[in-house]
Amino acid sequence: MIRKKDALEYHSKGRRGKIEVIATKPLLTQRDLSLAYTPGVAEPCLEIARDPELVYEYTARANLVAVVSNGTAVLGLGNIGAEASKPVMEGKGCLFKKFADIDVFDIEIRPTDPDEVIAAVAALEPTFGGINLEDIKAPECFYIEEQLKKRMQIPVFHDDQHGTAIISGAALLNAAELQKKDLATLKVVVNGAGASAIACANFYVSLGVALENVTLVDSIGVIYRGRSDGMNPYKERFARATTLRTLSDALRGADLFLGCSKAGTMTKEMVASMADRPIVFALANPDPEIGYQEARSVRSDLIMATGRSDFPNQVNNVLGFPFIFRGALDVRAREINEAMKVAASRALASLARQEVPESVSEAYGNVSFRFGPDYIIPKPFDQRVLWWVAPAVAKAAMDSGVARIQVDLEQYREALQRRLGGTHAVLRRMTHKAKQSPRRIVFPEGDQPKVLRACQQIVDEGIARPILLGSRAYIAKQAAALEHQELLDHVEIIDPRESPELGRYVAEYVRLRQRKGVTPEIARKVMARRNPYGMMMVQLGDAEGLVSGLTMSYSETVRPALEIVGRAPGVEHVTGMYMMVLKGGDVVFFADATVNIEPDAETLAEIAIQVADAVQEFDIHPRVAMISFSNFGSSLHHQSAKVARAVELVHKRRPDIEIDGELQADTAVQFDQLKDLFPFSHLTDAANVLIFPDLGSGNVAYKLMSTLGGATAVGPILLGMGRPITVLPRNAAVSSIVQMTAYTVCRAQGGGGPRGADS
Repeated sequence: MIRKKDALEYHSKGRRGKIEVIATKPLLTQRDLSLAYTPGVAEPCLEIARDPELVYEYTARANLVAVVSNGTAVLGLGNIGAEASKPVMEGKGCLFKKFADIDVFDIEIRPTDPDEVIAAVAALEPTFGGINLEDIKAPECFYIEEQLKKRMQIPVFHDDQHGTAIISGAALLNAAELQKKDLATLKVVVNGAGASAIACANFYVSLGVALENVTLVDSIGVIYRGRSDGMNPYKERFARATTLRTLSDALRGADLFLGCSKAGTMTKEMVASMADRPIVFALANPDPEIGYQEARSVRSDLIMATGRSDFPNQVNNVLGFPFIFRGALDVRAREINEAMKVAASRALASLARQEVPESVSEAYGNVSFRFGPDYIIPKPFDQRVLWWVAPAVAKAAMDSGVARIQVDLEQYREALQRRLGGTHAVLRRMTHKAKQSPRRIVFPEGDQPKVLRACQQIVDEGIARPILLGSRAYIAKQAAALEHQELLDHVEIIDPRESPELGRYVAEYVRLRQRKGVTPEIARKVMARRNPYGMMMVQLGDAEGLVSGLTMSYSETVRPALEIVGRAPGVEHVTGMYMMVLKGGDVVFFADATVNIEPDAETLAEIAIQVADAVQEFDIHPRVAMISFSNFGSSLHHQSAKVARAVELVHKRRPDIEIDGELQADTAVQFDQLKDLFPFSHLTDAANVLIFPDLGSGNVAYKLMSTLGGATAVGPILLGMGRPITVLPRNAAVSSIVQMTAYTVCRAQGGGGPRGADS
């Protein structure tokens, strides 16, 4: 559940809004400024003046899209105006960037007159590589897009129309095959006559559905020839001679129901009246025209899709627009034509028929996906969509003559795979996997405001089942101050001092530590403290993981963890790893940054092996660099020799791990430099795992990267413990607590990261 306060804080906290502009070239010296602006900037200006096509070479235009709205049909909010539409347009820009690495300027304009909108948008052409129209009301949106496509020589795409059409079109292709239906004879009923519904109907005709077999129904009833109420030229295309007047009439014997309307407009009786092996696409959001279980209860032979993620076959526009624009931009297409839209739809349909990678199944809680009635369309977290859809769109653009440049499709596909590298989805996959099977996670600092705020989000998203340690009265007071009183209905609260389990925990602590000077009296005092009590809950199986450390030093949290939970079998040293999510979406792992102060070569080798195995669990191939101030013996010193020795040990013990060193940090992460200077290196690309020679350098590196470099530090992730124990950095942000809880749940499910490792 999203609360008003949370949403407003999300958009206003820190830098306001959701986007920023970042320079892609250095701006550190006077020379840099002279190149970026006057006098150096005159040179690309003159080149572009000589040949306007060079604007794609010397500016960001080739990767820049405008998301444009006048705010006349914003989500389900209606005509709320241009300013009020801006948060949505910023959000759309974030999706473009996250899924396809496309930069966006959101443009909100005041005109509502269609011709004024056309004039305003057309004037933007020199700036952008493409235009994404958004949240403009029907029927004006049809006219606006038509006219802009005529006037502009860059792609213009109204996602509210074509997005749902393309994605549901892919679902239709596969559903029709499974139901043994011929598109040419398919009887289609479309409920809704807005931008999305009409675009879907038109697109289905492009896919092979006969126009005369499409019945369009709006809020008045069936669109029929001669009807005058509520008509427009776009509805007229579907007006036909018929005596049908209601949705119920139209659905008798129909093969496909497409709903782009509102909840509750379809009944069980309507589903029952459809033809054998029907197809139902109930796409109203947040609630479909008929519930999934409702429809299935009367027709076991149907295939159904909705717009919801909690049912099979989600029709989600994010499967379309980022990748369609990616393909169009990369061949500098003049437009997004029907051939490109059909190509995108067929690519999605084909991808759904492929074997689903383990990483996708794991992102959805190890659910097995196989082409069939419950899997007719790829999942939004399937990273392959980028390199299936974008090349298909690019090929269609080249084949249909609207591409300005030609690309080698195989090379292009490989470039796309490298562009995002799969790492942009790591945090999403981790959270999604946690939600599939939430576990009981104990929070010893259960009365801290940040923990309570994090737990509210954790409960809302279904990530975990929190157990809060502390005084019930004080926790209730803190929750009330935060306006999170309802949280108390969804968490368990335990005060260790009053717990009926205290005696059992004391006895177990004595058993574990009786030869370490612990007496029953000492054990009772220790177990009355929340952090040791939480550790014992995990050790005895009363909780499945622990998240702590917000108000304590790292050692205060780690020490009782080692005393009570202990290391995993075969582990000599636990390790602290940080996952650094860089601004571009790439991920680099740092270790050790929190535990081992002066590791020797043996310890460094163990750290490298632990981290490499953990990174594999994130479905990322680890390329490990052992960091020093020296490159392969360039400076003779006992520390660099120690690092080189650690590399030798890893090679002997785990020859399957891609590792090299000793390496300076800049050499390790710049592959061109590495290969140029040291062609013998074992690394096949830039290192994504950096093992530091001591805790000081690792700790400094991650803190500088996060504070000055803008990277998101996820961690510390404690490796080598016998149970899922997560130690937070002191004063961790709420978002960090949520992320680390998701990671802890993933480990408790039987794995580390989004895939899993032994717990």
